Amino acid sequence: MSDFDTVLASWGKVESNISGLGGEVLTRLFTEHPDTQQLFPKFTGIARGDLAGNAAVADHGKTVLIKLGEIIKAKGSSDTIKPLATTHANKHKIGLNNFNLITEVIIKLFGEKGIWDAAAQDALRKVMASVVNEIGCVYKQLGFAG
Repeated sequence: MSDFDTVLASWGKVESNISGLGGEVLTRLFTEHPDTQQLFPKFTGIARGDLAGNAAVADHGKTVLIKLGEIIKAKGSSDTIKPLATTHANKHKIGLNNFNLITEVIIKLFGEKGIWDAAAQDALRKVMASVVNEIGCVYKQLGFAG
C-alpha cells in the first residue's frame, strides 16, 4: 500500500468533521508557532484565547484540509500542487518551512484524536515531504526564495 493510500484509508474520519478539525489545526498552529498567525492577515487581530471556536479560523482550516485531501487523492499530482504552490509563492508569500510546521501539527493532532495510528502519521510525513519538495521546485521556477 502506498503512503497516499495509507492516509486515504482513514481520510473519511477527517472529512466527517473537516470544519472542526480544520479550526483545531489552525488554532494549534497559531498557538504552538505564534509567528505563523502573521502569515494570515485576516487573523492577526484575533487574540490567541479567541482562536478556538472562531468561525473564520475554522472556515480557513476547512479549506486547508480540503486542499490537503485533494492533493492526497490526486497522489501528489503536479497538476494539483502547482496552482497551490504558485499562489502561496506569488500571493501569500508562504515559506516552505510553514508547510512542515502545519504537517507536524496535523500529525500530532490527528494522532491525539485517534484518527491516525503511527503508520498513517508516518505515511503523511512521507507524503508531505514529497509535496513540500514539489512546492519547492515550483518556488524555484518562480524565483521565490520561500
